[in-house]
Amino acid sequence: MAGFSGARARMPLAMVRGHGRPQQDRAAIIGYTLLGTTCILFTWSVLVGVPLRLALTVADVDESQNRARIVTWAVLGKTAVLLAWGYAEARRVPRVRRLDVQLPRLGAGLDGTRVVLITDTHYGPLDRTRWSARVCETVNTLEADLVCHTGDIADGTAERRRAQAAPLGTVRATRARVYVTGNHEYYSEAQGWVDLMGELGWEPLRNRHLLLERGGDTLVVAGVDDVTAESSGLAGHGAHLAGALDGADPDLPVLLLAHQPKFVDRAAAGGVDLQLSGHTHGGQIWPFHHLVRIDQPAVAGLSRHGRRTLLYTSRGTGFWGPPFRVFAPQRDHPARGPLPAPAHRAVAPGGPTHPPGGVLKLRGAGSSH
Repeated sequence: MAGFSGARARMPLAMVRGHGRPQQDRAAIIGYTLLGTTCILFTWSVLVGVPLRLALTVADVDESQNRARIVTWAVLGKTAVLLAWGYAEARRVPRVRRLDVQLPRLGAGLDGTRVVLITDTHYGPLDRTRWSARVCETVNTLEADLVCHTGDIADGTAERRRAQAAPLGTVRATRARVYVTGNHEYYSEAQGWVDLMGELGWEPLRNRHLLLERGGDTLVVAGVDDVTAESSGLAGHGAHLAGALDGADPDLPVLLLAHQPKFVDRAAAGGVDLQLSGHTHGGQIWPFHHLVRIDQPAVAGLSRHGRRTLLYTSRGTGFWGPPFRVFAPQRDHPARGPLPAPAHRAVAPGGPTHPPGGVLKLRGAGSSH
């Protein structure tokens, strides 16, 4: 237990020291890995160790040393398996499922519009340049009309993580590639990331919108800065939905990019049809999704908020901090068709595919799929 306490006390220092500073990336890798290992070991010491010790006592296994040895090896074995599996899950190109999302106000000309969502790539101390390239290559097999990145591109400055982010410049979309900031951009020179994404050919939607037109119909694609921008002290940065929709026809359907799901309260009040978000990572390491639920209205999947607004929350393309995903894979619970108001649930799963991010096909009210 003393070891757990000491490791946990050193984690914040190790992580802060490694956030975007080249000479200290190694400290961050060590700190993040120890943090993940400690959390998993502690969780399964409780979930496996306590019941097993009770069972051995009831079974009258002789000698406390034998019981302790059995419990220790069981916990260490379980932890080792979870760490190996969690590391493989975190480093792989994510699994994804396709969703048909029905927006009643969507015009027939836009029916079948394909939207690909990338989010929370978190390029960081571990060099994932090759992983980034593979993600982008797979996105390009989807023939998307619109590709969205909802923030948390990296942990570190744009200058430091440029090589890992560069493959984003190869992503193709028939209509547009759009981006909004996440909270992690505001830990490391957010404007640098906005500028770099512009260089890579993406359209930063900083409290503004563009129009996606097809077949005589129009979709408003809007974006807002992350809510943490409001306290960042950066001039001109802040989450302003009114600014994002300024000048847009209120009768047109609106797709909104906002990094954190909790922005959906403002989106619903503003009449947004669909909000795309990330941030949660689906909890990343079980059972921490319960902590996410304290701060966010959704952890993953599709949910309805108010009479009109749907929220799609991605589990993230990458991982943050500890290089593990345990019972929180990089994919989302799919949904097909409209959700009955006012339910907050994911509906029946569809068939899996293997591209990264979320793949949504927008449907109008009269669509027969």
